[in-house]
Amino acid sequence: MRTRMCEMFGIDVPIFAFSHCRDVVVEVSRAGGFGVLGGGLEPEQLEIELRWIDEHIGGRPYGVDFLMPGRSASVEDALEGEPRDLLSTRHRAFIEDVLGQSEIPLFSPQEAAEYQRASLGRLKIRPDQHLDLLDVTFRHPVKLIASALGRPPPGLVERAHAHGARVSALVGSSDHAVKQRDAGVDFVIAQGNEAGGHTGHISTMVLVPQVVDTVAPMPVLAAGGIGNGRQMAAALALGAEGVWCGSIWLATAQSDLDPKIKQKIIDSGSSDAVITKAWSGKNNRILRSNWTDAWTKRDAPEPLMMPFQGLMTKEVLHRAKKANSSDFLSHPAGQVIGQIRSETSVRQTVHDILSEFADTMERLERILK
Repeated sequence: MRTRMCEMFGIDVPIFAFSHCRDVVVEVSRAGGFGVLGGGLEPEQLEIELRWIDEHIGGRPYGVDFLMPGRSASVEDALEGEPRDLLSTRHRAFIEDVLGQSEIPLFSPQEAAEYQRASLGRLKIRPDQHLDLLDVTFRHPVKLIASALGRPPPGLVERAHAHGARVSALVGSSDHAVKQRDAGVDFVIAQGNEAGGHTGHISTMVLVPQVVDTVAPMPVLAAGGIGNGRQMAAALALGAEGVWCGSIWLATAQSDLDPKIKQKIIDSGSSDAVITKAWSGKNNRILRSNWTDAWTKRDAPEPLMMPFQGLMTKEVLHRAKKANSSDFLSHPAGQVIGQIRSETSVRQTVHDILSEFADTMERLERILK
C-alpha cells in the first residue's frame, strides 16, 4: 500500500496500533504497520520498555503516546501536608455503599489516604509533568510523539523534529483539528466516539471527512470503530491516509491485559462499551461494570475533575481485585470489541485486516465496472 502515512514513516501498511503492551507494539511494526506505546509510565519503567522495544523491533519504526490534557485539578496541592482522604464525605460514602453491596471490605481512612497519595505521586497528566518522560523518549529512535487530550506542550514539536520524529494529536472535532494544526503537528488523528478511551461526541463516519477537509492538505488518520478490512477501506474512502486502532489488540495473545478482562471483552457486545465519566472525570468509553452502572443511578454524585475521579476508580479496582471480585473489572474499550470473538495473534489480526481490505477493494472495483 502507498499512502502519505506509509511514505512518511517508511511502512508497508498504514495501520497504526495504540497499545500499552510493548509486545503488541513490536508485533504490529514487524508486520509492516506502526506500533505506538501508550504512556502513563514512570521514567524508569518507560526506559525499560523502550529499550526492550529497540531490541526486538528489528529496526522498524514506532512511537509513544502521552496523555496531556489541557485542564486538570492541581496534584501538588493534594500532595501537600500529611496524607489525608482527598474525597468528599459524599464521594467516600458512595464508594463504600457501592463496594459494600458486593461485600468488599472497607478501607480505613489511613489506608485510603496512603493509597491515594501513592497513586497521585505516579500520575503524569499535565504537559509540564512529561518533561522527564520526554527526556527518556528522545534517548531512543522513536519516530512519533502522539498527544492525547490536548495540544503538545511548547517546544515539543521543535524538539521532536530535531530528533527526526513526527508529532501528532487525537482530535474529536474540526475545531480541535485546527488548533492542533496551528500548534505545528505533522498530522492529526480524527477519533470518532466509537473509540475506546477518552473520546468526543461525533461518529467516525461524520468526523473523518470533516477533519480531512478542514486541515487539508495535512494528512489525517481515522480512529474509532476500525478493526477489520471493510472498516479500513471505509476510512480511506472518507479521505484518511491510514487508520489508528486500539481496542482490536486488547484480546490478542500478545496483550498483557488481565486474562479475566480479555475474556470479558470476548464475551461482550458493542453496547457493552459505554461512555462514562466514572473512569477519569472526562468522557471515556470503557467496558461496562458494576462501577459504571453505579454512576448511572439518580443518587450518584457528580464525577470529580481529573485526576481525582481516576483516584476513585483506581481504589475501587484495587479493592475489588484484592477481594477477587470480577464484577468491577473494566478497561477502556471501543465498540469494535463486538467483533472480537476469540483470542488471536497480533500478526493474524493484521493479516485478517489486510485480506478483508483486499477483498473489499476487489468488490468495489467490480461495482464500478
